[in-house]
Amino acid sequence: MHKHFCSLAAALLLTHLLTAQPDRWQQRVNYDMAIDMDVAKHQYTGTQTLTYWNNSPDTLDRVFYHLYFNAFQPNSMMDVRSRGLEDADPRVASRIQKLKPEEQGWIKVASLNQDGRPAKFETNETILEVTLAQPIPPGGKTVLSMNWTAQVPIQIRRSGRDSREGVAYSMTQWYPKLCEYDYQGWHANPYIAREFYGVWGDFDVRITIDKSYLVAAGGYLQNPREVGKGYEEPGQTVNPPAGDKLTYHFKTPNVHDFAWAADPDFTHTKIKASDGTIMHFVWQKGKGYDQQWEQLPAIMDEARTVMNRHFGKYPYNEYYFIQGGDGGMEYPLATLITGNRPLNSLVGVSVHEQLHSWYQMILGTNESLYAWMDEGFTSYAENIVENELARKGLLGKRQPEDNPFAGTYSGYVALATSGKEEPLTTHADHFQTNYAYSLAAYVKGAVFLHQLEYIIGKPAFDAGLLRYFDTWKFKHPNANDCIRVFEKQSGLELDWYKEDWVNTLNTIDYSVDTVEAEGRKTTRVVIGRKGNMAMPLDIVVTYTDGDQELFYAPLESMRGAKPAENNMKRTVLPDHRWVDPFYEFEIPERAKKIAKVEIDPSRRMADIDPENNVWEKKKD
Repeated sequence: MHKHFCSLAAALLLTHLLTAQPDRWQQRVNYDMAIDMDVAKHQYTGTQTLTYWNNSPDTLDRVFYHLYFNAFQPNSMMDVRSRGLEDADPRVASRIQKLKPEEQGWIKVASLNQDGRPAKFETNETILEVTLAQPIPPGGKTVLSMNWTAQVPIQIRRSGRDSREGVAYSMTQWYPKLCEYDYQGWHANPYIAREFYGVWGDFDVRITIDKSYLVAAGGYLQNPREVGKGYEEPGQTVNPPAGDKLTYHFKTPNVHDFAWAADPDFTHTKIKASDGTIMHFVWQKGKGYDQQWEQLPAIMDEARTVMNRHFGKYPYNEYYFIQGGDGGMEYPLATLITGNRPLNSLVGVSVHEQLHSWYQMILGTNESLYAWMDEGFTSYAENIVENELARKGLLGKRQPEDNPFAGTYSGYVALATSGKEEPLTTHADHFQTNYAYSLAAYVKGAVFLHQLEYIIGKPAFDAGLLRYFDTWKFKHPNANDCIRVFEKQSGLELDWYKEDWVNTLNTIDYSVDTVEAEGRKTTRVVIGRKGNMAMPLDIVVTYTDGDQELFYAPLESMRGAKPAENNMKRTVLPDHRWVDPFYEFEIPERAKKIAKVEIDPSRRMADIDPENNVWEKKKD
């Protein structure tokens, strides 16, 4: 066993125990698995010894496993759901229905014992339902031993063989995976195509495959001198075992999934990143995109530096960028990405998928229920990182943007005015269109964070983002956990924001309705609220000489005001009440004349009609 695996596992477990929330227990699981691949048949046999700790206050008489590969069969729930959507994902569409028997995926459990005693089990499509031989009491643990066989499907969505780029095996969602049990009970959701949720644990995995294949995985390789292929350290002698096959042995501490890929044409390179971790890069060499992949390591090293600074320190020792899959998909310590891309596209997908290490792999939110807290927060962070890379000249001719979120907000407005929007509380599998899901999860979720910066101010927001990561890493936070961190950081009440933005379809629409002089003493300004969602108001007045002044109206529900964010003169106005359709204030008499009145020139408030946010004095 590698020393760095032992020390990191101990440190992560200690951190987990010392910082766990008193009201949020965590289940725990350890996987010990071995598989033997038959690449001619695209099938494998597997054994799994699973140790499960029941840290809940409940006695468990049943457990459930995910059998994801069973989704790739005609008339599966994934197949039927895909064919029933008006805007089906073209990667899936009706392709599952057309699979031949040898192209389908399946996992067949042959035996399952609990502490040496047979347990009853039944396969219900992508869920294995297990009646335990002996209930697991609170604080108890049990060992579940399983034998299974599986067939790797043609690559349709995330998992599979023979991708459109010719990668032999993208092995994700490939093993019987225990479903999560938490304060909401079991999460034994069938696999429909979207999101995942898993139990924290340690993985010990052995993959036996033909020697011609190079295997890359989200873990720490334990036998680099047997494997070779660039895994060995410089100067080390490679000692491959006799025979036609080779076993790759990986261990990964404190994660909730394990993914790998294999191909005979893979090449492997690695670097030691600036933060001390090892970054691995694995792709099909000689296919016409070597140059992009060879430039990727230096850029991703800089990207990681930005990520660590803004979002929290990456806690593992290694990370893999692996060609495979059907676009880009994140896993612990690894991502699978399509490889035949221009450099900026390759960087973009690599940045996004690695950032999932923060907002899914380390925080571990139930992304089936809170996809926006994963995809949306990742998309927010991606904009920050890519803009800094552009500022450093690492994205070729791409220039940094003053507002890198302008496109994100435009996407949200398109969703909010489309008639297809569904609340963020919708389960990921239950959205009626892929359009509504994608823009809700990726776009409205990103706006949630950037708009929160507007509400509480950038210093409190930046500190709160780091505090959120440090408070909830390895603990499965929900939406309330997230907003409470920012409440504590800012000293403001924010439940109103979460409730309106997440639970409803209410939109924001303010307008500058009236700007008129009241004699010689004051100018009266009337702000109209046309949308159903109320917000605090930054109202910037520009005078004819170019000077500017901020009039700030906190929302009463906040029970406070954000601090000034810059050196602009600021007047804090009386609270703005959410029930009032109009808000009125006065600008005192002064020598300067008013040229313009504008609501939120920073464009951080997601007003669906910004055109009416500005009043300008007509020219004489």
